[in-house]
This record gives sequence, structure tokens and C-alpha cells, in this order.
Amino acid sequence: MKLPRLCLALIISCFALGVVARAADTSGRVYEMRTYIATPGKTAALLARFRDHTVRLFEKHGMVNVAYWVPTDAKDGSADKLVYILAHASRDAANASWKSFLADPEWKAAAAASEKNGKILASLESVFLTPTDFSAPMDAGNGSGTRVFELRTYTAADGKLADLDARFRNHTVALFKKHGITNLGYFHPVDADKGAANTLIYFLAYSNRDAATAAWKSFREDAAWTKARTESEKNGKLTAKTSSVFLRATDFSKVK
Repeated sequence: MKLPRLCLALIISCFALGVVARAADTSGRVYEMRTYIATPGKTAALLARFRDHTVRLFEKHGMVNVAYWVPTDAKDGSADKLVYILAHASRDAANASWKSFLADPEWKAAAAASEKNGKILASLESVFLTPTDFSAPMDAGNGSGTRVFELRTYTAADGKLADLDARFRNHTVALFKKHGITNLGYFHPVDADKGAANTLIYFLAYSNRDAATAAWKSFREDAAWTKARTESEKNGKLTAKTSSVFLRATDFSKVK
């Protein structure tokens, strides 16, 4: 049966409006990477509080749980560190969510119960992030929890962040994929005091640690990478400093 032309036009208009509304819902989205250092000997208690209370209460107050990790290596603080990412509809929404979360009687009771034998959190750092135009979804290739992840932080040389982004956009991301590396989120800090002008933070995933080692070896030996790096650095190096931390997902992380 054919729909009258007016009805068809209305359906198309409604669909278009829905698409625009959905786009508007996420246009101001920001991510927040938080790094917690547990009080010595209290990591299990900190993870239990997240597992049993915090993750659910975040969602209650409008925060989206994206991923939770602990480092795999002792040198990176595997005994006492938790790294996680939340998503917020906007920076103002983040502020409102944190205010309501911290005032929630259920959170206050959970925090008090978990700290009856002493504080379980020694320090925390929060960095708000915005995705680059070449960022992949954080749950790309989501698996069963056996994957390993890598958090890489690049500090660009003065005035070179745009060039560094261009190299990733035009070459590196595709070459990572070619060599079996799963691209996840690529971000810049939002705030100047957190490195907005010169910092690229990104996440990769591998089937296991040996696969990561093999993938990086083949990537670095790829003639296409050598050419891209040489051409991009004809006026000087693009990075002043890089760091890498290998991570594994917690049992309560959505990204695995």
C-alpha cells in the first residue's frame, strides 16, 4: 500500500529531526579520565566499593561508565592504581552529576562503611578530555576480558600538536590497524593546565601482551611508517615526550 505523499513527508521530517536531536544530545559530550591511588594495602577495598556501589551510583547521577582498568606492571603502580573513564553530556552536566553524587546519602553511607578501618583513597587526578576527529569508540572490538590495553600519552613539541594529529589521522591509525593493533579513543585534554595545547592521550587494545610486543615491532619496521615519520619530521620532531602504561580491565568494566 502506498503512503500519501504528505504522510511520507511527515515521516521523513520526523526521522530527520530525530537524527538531529540525537546528534545534539552528544555534541557537547566530554570524557573524564580519573586516576586513583589507593592507600597502601587498600586496593581491594577500593575496587570493592566501585564494584558494589560507586559504578551504579555514577549511573544514577547521570554519568556514563566507560572503562575501568588497573595497570599490569608493578612499575606503573599495579598494586595501588585505578584508572577509569566516565562520559558526561557536557562539562556543566559533569559538575552537576558530581555535586549530586557526593551529596547522595547512599554514597555517603557506602563511603563511611568502606572506610571504617581508615581511608582507602590516597590521591586522585581528574582530566577532562575531548575526542579527536580520528578517535574510535572506546568499546571497539570489545571482548571477553582477556585483552590488554595500553594508555599512551604524547607531549607534542612546541607548536606541533596539529602536525602530530595529522600524522595519526593520515597514517598512524591505519598502520596500527594493519599491524593488529585495535585503535580505541584518541583525546586531547580540555583544560590548559592539563596540557590542552600540547597533549595527545590515546588507548589501544591487543589480544595479549605478546601480541602487543609483536605488533609494535612490525609497526616500527614498516617502510610506510618510516616514510610517514620522516616526512612529518622534516622540520623537527613532533613529540617531546611519550609515556606508556599497560592496563587490564577490571571485572566491572564495560570495556573489556
